[in-house]
Amino acid sequence: MKIATWNVNSIRKRLDRVIPWLAQHQPDVLCVQETKVEDDSFPHAEIAGAGYHALCHGQKAYNGVALLSRGPARAAMRGFGDGAEDGQARFLVADFGPLRVGTVYVPNGQTVGSEKFAYKLEWLRRWRRWLSARADAKAPWAFCGDINVAPDDRDVYDPEGWKDQVLCHPDERAALAEICRWGLVDVFREHHAEGGLYSWWDYRQLSFPKNLGLRIDLILCTASLAARCTSVAIDRGARKGQNPSDHAPVIAEFDL
Repeated sequence: MKIATWNVNSIRKRLDRVIPWLAQHQPDVLCVQETKVEDDSFPHAEIAGAGYHALCHGQKAYNGVALLSRGPARAAMRGFGDGAEDGQARFLVADFGPLRVGTVYVPNGQTVGSEKFAYKLEWLRRWRRWLSARADAKAPWAFCGDINVAPDDRDVYDPEGWKDQVLCHPDERAALAEICRWGLVDVFREHHAEGGLYSWWDYRQLSFPKNLGLRIDLILCTASLAARCTSVAIDRGARKGQNPSDHAPVIAEFDL
């Protein structure tokens, strides 16, 4: 089984990239972030024409997540369901056969010390509480998405320059580590111990050709599923060419 994640930075602007990518890689599930479209305006027909079902949780112009799958999803949950929803579409979970897969778009946080940074930290705490209340660490679960946290210095092209900055701040890393301590494994790191492998590059300052990037797009799996992961790769090719997203897809394969 092949599960992938991709922050497309607008599904409608990037549709001419997403459709060929699906045909080339044929993931069983693609977790999408930053769809930036309300559900009734999502390109359902085009995705169906590519042979995929689409389950969406979107909003106008901002945020938005989706699950694209070769087979239909079951038992979808949108948001944390904790009574603190604020209209930001960032979390969607559904069942695909024996697996439960979530697409996750963690808030960016903007700048350390800002209200948006506080919101980000609280959002990560809400995710951790959701795991304790609603998830099963012994079952095959995967949470995939733009986590907006570089887990450690190997995931940053300039650790000193990014030190204590948003995406790399110790409080964010600690919150992500607490989520993983619940029972999630960063499967990329199970297959790649080295640094210098990134999933996001700024559009500015020739960041992509210079490989000035961060690894902030993660596939986090419970131990039983992580043990069956045979490979994980970042598709840098999808970041090349005209009108790309600033993120590259991450693809994991599992022997199920």
